[in-house]
Order: sequence, then C-alpha cells, then structure tokens
Amino acid sequence: MILESDDGDESDDGDESDDGDESDASEDEYPYLVIRNSSKKRTKRKFWIRGYYNNRSNVIMSELREDKDIHFKNFTRMSEKKFDRLLKLLKPKITKQSTQLREAIPSEIKLAITLRFLATGDSLMSLSFLFKVSKQLISAMLPDVLKAIIEVLKDYIKLPTNEEQWKAIANDFDKRWNFPHCIGAMDGKHVVIQRPENTVGEFHNYKGTHSIALFAIVDANYCFTYVNVGFQGRISDGGVFKSTSFYRQIEKHEFNLPNSEPLRGRTMSVLYVLVADDAYALSTYTLKPYSTDLNVGSSKRVYNYRLSRPRRIVENAFGLLASVFRIFRKPIELKVDSTVIDVVLSCV
Repeated sequence: MILESDDGDESDDGDESDDGDESDASEDEYPYLVIRNSSKKRTKRKFWIRGYYNNRSNVIMSELREDKDIHFKNFTRMSEKKFDRLLKLLKPKITKQSTQLREAIPSEIKLAITLRFLATGDSLMSLSFLFKVSKQLISAMLPDVLKAIIEVLKDYIKLPTNEEQWKAIANDFDKRWNFPHCIGAMDGKHVVIQRPENTVGEFHNYKGTHSIALFAIVDANYCFTYVNVGFQGRISDGGVFKSTSFYRQIEKHEFNLPNSEPLRGRTMSVLYVLVADDAYALSTYTLKPYSTDLNVGSSKRVYNYRLSRPRRIVENAFGLLASVFRIFRKPIELKVDSTVIDVVLSCV
C-alpha cells in the first residue's frame, strides 16, 4: 500500500524520512489505518467430554425393548419391527467410525434421537439430557439422519405412472367415499416456524404466524402420493399449487391420465379429476365446491356434501401427521433452510 504524506507527495522508493520513521502519519491523523486485534484468545479445554455425557450407554433403548412394544411404540412412534427395519436401511448412511479419542454414537441412538425429536418437538437440550449426548452433537447429526431417512424412504411416495394405477386410485375413492373418477385430494398446510432472521413479512401468513407451506395430494387410503414443501407462508394454497412441478406437468398432459369415461348407468363422458377446496381454481382436472345457492335440498348443496367426502381425506391425513409427529403442533425451532424442509419430508 502507498501512503501519502501530509503535503500530498509520494515518498520515493529507498528514501528515508528525516526522523527515521516509516511514515509521518500518526494514529490520531489516520485512525482508520490502525488495525486492532479484537479477537479473544481461545481458552483451553479442561476436558474432552463432560462427565455426564461420558457415562453414555444404550440402557434406555434396551429397557424400551423389554417392555413388549407398548412404550417402545409410544416413544419412537413405530413398532420395534419397523424400527429395526428402518435402522437396517439407515446404518450404512449414518454409521461413523470410532477413534482413539472417543467412541462414535451408535446408529440406534441416532435414529432414536431423531424420531423422539419428531415425535415431541422437544428442544435439543432436553434430548441431550435424555440420551446423554451433547446438544452440539445432536445439532450436527440431526440433518444427516433426516436426509438419510428421506433417501431410503422416498420410493414410498410416488405418483402413478400409467392409466391402470390412476384408475386403481379412482376405484378406491369410489368404493370408500362414493365419489367416482377422483384421482386424488389436494390441499395445503401451514407448518409453523419461528420468524427467520432478516425477514419482515415473507413467511407471515393470514393466521398471524410465520410458516412454510406444505402442499400434498393423497389417495383414498390417507397415503401421500405427492408432496411439496418450502414455499413461504404468505403465498396462498392456489399460488403454491401453480408453482409446483405437478401443476406444470398436468398442464402439459404428461401424467398419462385416463381418458374421460361415462359413469355407471350414464352416457355422458366424465373426466378424471382432483378434488380441492375454494382456495384452488376450477379447471378441467380440478373440482371445487359451490359457494352460492346452497339452500336446503338444492342440487348444489348435495354436490358439496358428496365432494366433501373425498376432499376431507387430505385434511385427515394432515391431522394424522400432526398427531403422530407432534413437532407440527408448535413452532419448529430451526433455521429456515433445508433442515426444516427435511423435518417435514421425513415425517411425511
């Protein structure tokens, strides 16, 4: 860096000043040239691991397994057999190698911590006291386990690929809920979160909370066939739907939907459709309820009742999701990044 002297002339290379100093500039004249080292010295660790965490063991899981699957299912939200099956799939992805300094956390404990976090929404500190694993370690391993769960179970949520599979869903809706030619029920849910830093109203929804949007399509058996998570809570359900890949594909007729067919005992051909509420626009593949002329005994009122039978399945699916994984019953205390989205997807 070349510094200018008081008179504005630059000093020649190799010349020295009269008083022997490198520069006539003082700290008072150029305070911005003084760089102070404000970083504090890092204190040395007194111990590698706290004594409470040093006595770590798998006693809690062994005791739960001895209780004939009653408390185990309540604790992990799944049976012991399903837990072991999921653990077998996750082990190659979440197992770490032990070192001479410390022993790695067993995969069973990692999965149990993650499931307990999803089941209760407890803070990381309370989980650290329960499993004798530090809060920092839980925070570091939680995203890895969530991503692994999504990766190994992603094939359980998929859309039909041919007409026969779409018709199978429609037949289930017809048999169980007396609504023919229905290929799915769609709706949105606000997943409440804490207000992210450096945001004003991007995630603020009409309910007065901060959230991200969960859009889903379910079949007649409360099973999810399509899920999209991550849009800001201020966006309406209809806006979220139009921003999904599903909307773009169905607009381009890329789903191999069945052709229109007459209903039983009728001659007019009827399309196969999705059912939704008032938040979505009416189209050739979407049915929504009437909002006017709903007098008692009117045909529109009867239609709304029949439409509500398959439409409420998606709302019931959201209710079951929040009942099993109670992390949805209060704001998720995580940053709005891939971790929050992974929490929702892993629960689904």
